[in-house]
Amino acid sequence: MPGQKASEGARQIQILKAAFEVASRKGLDALTVRLVARRAKLSAGLVLFHFKTKDQLIIALLDYVLRTTTVLYITDDISDIADPLDRLLALLRKEMNRLASEPRLIRLFFDFWSKGFTHPLIRTKMQAELDRYREAFRPIAHDVLRAEPERFAGVTPEGLSAVAVSFIKGCAVQSMIDPENFDIDEYLAATNGLLGQLASQPV
Repeated sequence: MPGQKASEGARQIQILKAAFEVASRKGLDALTVRLVARRAKLSAGLVLFHFKTKDQLIIALLDYVLRTTTVLYITDDISDIADPLDRLLALLRKEMNRLASEPRLIRLFFDFWSKGFTHPLIRTKMQAELDRYREAFRPIAHDVLRAEPERFAGVTPEGLSAVAVSFIKGCAVQSMIDPENFDIDEYLAATNGLLGQLASQPV
């Protein structure tokens, strides 16, 4: 008795997971329909049935990566923290831990970023998602500034959101460079010490 065929959605996810494995290990430039098909244990024709061209497959892979790296989930344990600054710091730590735990994903994210310099659609999609990710921090940044106006004198919600995202992406880069030895607690302690010194210097 023949087995049931996978649904179209399930088959596409199977192909995208295979594409992720190929691209995150070999790089986007090395990705081919044949390699993806081999990894997914499907025919190249079936891959092209679902994604008509290699470029379409790459764009679908980008969407898959962005859904994982640039969507901000504020869980109940974060929302329940009463103090706005403590809430922001807890969210930063959670995002740093999340992204630092997947260095191959971050490596592929930056591979897409590089490819965006020559691929307008990739550049547009990445910029839009990064803007949306930063914007997701604005409500909590606004709460922090309202609660602690003296500590953050002259800082806007947009500025604080940008710094928050910079911390997270910087942490992700360091975890990608040296995943075996990177320590988030050390990163945060060093950042805290460095920023205290920077704040005391004239601009």
